[in-house]
Amino acid sequence: MMQYRRFGKTELKMPVLTCGGMRFQHGWQEDGEIPETSHRNVEACLRRALELGINHFETARGYGTSEYQIGRVLPSLKRDAYLLQTKVGPNKDVKQFVDTFEKSMKLLQVDYLDLFSFHGINTEECLEATMICLDQAMQWKKEGRIRHIGFSTHGPTEIITKAIQTDAFEYVNLHWYYIFQDNWPAILEATKRDMGVFIISPNDKAGMLYQPSEKLQNLCKPLHPMVFNGLFCLARPEVHTLSIGAARPEDFDIHLETVEKLGQAQALIMPIIARLEAAMREAVGAEWLRTWHVGLPQWHETPGDINIPWILRLRNLALAYDMIEFGKMRYNLLGNGGHWFPGNQAKEVHKHDLSLCLRNSPHADKIPALLEEAHTMLSGDPVKRLQEE
Repeated sequence: MMQYRRFGKTELKMPVLTCGGMRFQHGWQEDGEIPETSHRNVEACLRRALELGINHFETARGYGTSEYQIGRVLPSLKRDAYLLQTKVGPNKDVKQFVDTFEKSMKLLQVDYLDLFSFHGINTEECLEATMICLDQAMQWKKEGRIRHIGFSTHGPTEIITKAIQTDAFEYVNLHWYYIFQDNWPAILEATKRDMGVFIISPNDKAGMLYQPSEKLQNLCKPLHPMVFNGLFCLARPEVHTLSIGAARPEDFDIHLETVEKLGQAQALIMPIIARLEAAMREAVGAEWLRTWHVGLPQWHETPGDINIPWILRLRNLALAYDMIEFGKMRYNLLGNGGHWFPGNQAKEVHKHDLSLCLRNSPHADKIPALLEEAHTMLSGDPVKRLQEE
C-alpha cells in the first residue's frame, strides 16, 4: 500500500514515490509521428501508477513529447485523482517564459497545475532569470492556474541554498542519494523553511541502479540496489518523495518493495551501508576516503575547466563498486552537459599546472596522476544530454 507524506507548506499529501515523465516520451524532438503503441504505453503507465496510489505525475517542457503524450491521457482522468507538476526553464525575456508556459498548459490540456517548477536553477544566471519571472508565476498562482511554486536544480549546493533562502519557493527538486550526499545542507535549509523535498533521479544519476554491477548487487543484498537507495533516501523524514522514471507499467513494481519495507528502513540499510563503506575503504584507503574531497577547486576555478571533484568521485565508485558503466556515462557527459553537468574531462590534464588550484588539497601531489588514471578508465565516446539527442 502506498505511503504519503506532507509535502512541506504546500500541505499536499504526496506519495513517497512520484511518477516521473522523462522516459515516457517517444522522442526528445517534438516533431514527427508518434506511434499509437507509444501513446498506449504512456496511458498504461499513468493508469498503473494511479492503481498503486502513485498519484503525482511530474514532467517538463524540456522532456520532448512527454507533455503532449501525458496530455492525451489526462482528459480521461478525474482532475482531482492526480497531482500534476511540470517544469519550465526561466528566461530573462518574460514573454518567452510566458509563451513556453502557455505551450505546456495547452499540451497538458489542464486548467491548472498543482505544482509548477522553475526548471534548472543551476547557476547564478539561472537564479537571476527566475527572479525576473517570479512575479509572472505569482500572478498565475493568484489566478489559480498554479497552486504551488518550486524549483528544480542540478546546480552546486551553494546555488541551491541561495535559491532556497530567497523564501520564494514552496518546494525543491534536487539530487541527493547514497553516492551523492553533498546537498544535505540544502535539504536542511529547505526543511527549516518547511519546503517540500523531492529527490530527482534516485535510480539513474544515483548509479544506473537498474543495471547494477555484480559487486554492487552483492554488497546491497538482500535488497536490490534500487530498493536500498530508496530506503536510504526515505529513511530521512526531511525527504518526501522520490521520482520513479518509468518507461513501462511494470517499472514501478520493484519500487513497491521500498514502500513495503519503509518501516524497517534503518534496520535494513545500516548493515548495507557498513559493507559499502568497508568496500570503499578497502579500494581507495581510509585516509583518501576521509580527505579526498578536502580543498578541491570547483570546475571553473581549475585550468581547462576540469571537473576534479566529480572525476575523482567517479573513480572512487568505479574502484570500490565496479560502477564502470555509470562512470563512463557521467564522465563522457563532461564537456557536453552545459550547466546541467558542467566542466571538462581530464583528457588534457598533462597540459595544465594544477598546483595553484590544488594548494588546499592534502593530495595535491597525486591528484594529476589520478585524473589521468580516471580518464583512461572512463573515457569513451562523447555523450550528449538526452534533450540534445
